[in-house]
Amino acid sequence: MPEKFQNIQLRSLVREDGKLELSLHEYEMPSPGPDEVIVRVEATPINPSDLALLLGPANMDKARADGNPERPVITAEVPDMFMQMVGKRIGQSLPVGNEGAGTVIAAGASDAAQALLGKIVGVAGGEMYARYRLASASMCMPLPAGATAVDGASWFVNPMTVLGMVETMRAEGHKALVHTAAASNLGQMLNRVCLEDGIGLVNIVRKPEQEALLRKLGAQYVCNSGADGFTADLTAALAATGATLAYDATGGGRLASKILTCMETVAAASMTGYNRYGSDVYKQVYVYGFLERSPTTLNINYGFSWGMGGWLLTHFLQNASVGTVNRLRTRVAARLKTTFASHYSREISLSETLSLSAIAAFARQATGEKYLIRPQL
Repeated sequence: MPEKFQNIQLRSLVREDGKLELSLHEYEMPSPGPDEVIVRVEATPINPSDLALLLGPANMDKARADGNPERPVITAEVPDMFMQMVGKRIGQSLPVGNEGAGTVIAAGASDAAQALLGKIVGVAGGEMYARYRLASASMCMPLPAGATAVDGASWFVNPMTVLGMVETMRAEGHKALVHTAAASNLGQMLNRVCLEDGIGLVNIVRKPEQEALLRKLGAQYVCNSGADGFTADLTAALAATGATLAYDATGGGRLASKILTCMETVAAASMTGYNRYGSDVYKQVYVYGFLERSPTTLNINYGFSWGMGGWLLTHFLQNASVGTVNRLRTRVAARLKTTFASHYSREISLSETLSLSAIAAFARQATGEKYLIRPQL
């Protein structure tokens, strides 16, 4: 008779009364199907994309902790103005966690599943904030020899996002990039990839210490948006790299518009005559995060050859060929402990994840404060 595993899984629920409830749910794992495996989850990161499901728009400043240390329950009010936004998930107890890594401890009968038995694998597909994860064999990426679950915990979201950004750049005919919030874990990773591939990269940060960090990591063009000379610095960096594509993690405010304005300044400098419609150089900003919650403001003084839209890894992967996705995954696996390495400021257990102090810390999404959940603790 196959061994049974008792799972503990973190869930996020928006209740009918307008409250967010976070709790740990305990249940017996089902047996794996022919092409499935059970992974003992040993490390899983807290990414900004996880917070959107975990916390949603709830006001965590006034959150309340109940239950006990082993089975904590967190509740917080969802403001009335945001209830329509989460209407489709009301009453649903949703598992959280986009990615993670661990050891395959049970496998179905297929050759693909059996080949993973006993191996440390990275897994993507949600439901990773748990002690165990039932997953199809195709969702698992065996980690290279010598790599631990901690090494592979962040194998998917940031690495594939970075590589997807570069693939998009090439597919759309751009030759260099601009990236905001560039001192983040993802930003440092993008810097390493661009250095390896010889791609011009303009990094935008907000603080001098973030600028110093990136320069120490080899970044050539780093512009501090809080400095008096930001506009001139950004324009000069765009001229040097020829960047006409930007990925903006901030979302709100005027930064995206400022980037387009400086791109147009560079493009207009090479025009031989006047054109009331501006330059014909196409400039694109993709928003892929919302670190800045204020409305996005566009001061359209950059002609008519520009675009602004959203960019999401999920959509990129849906449109990419199987060969492209496999090529990117292979690159991630080969450089998991170098180019695509992630670093964590703190490791916490599942129950510690549901503490008000931990939530306050990781919800800030501060540079250098990336949390790793260790479900087996």
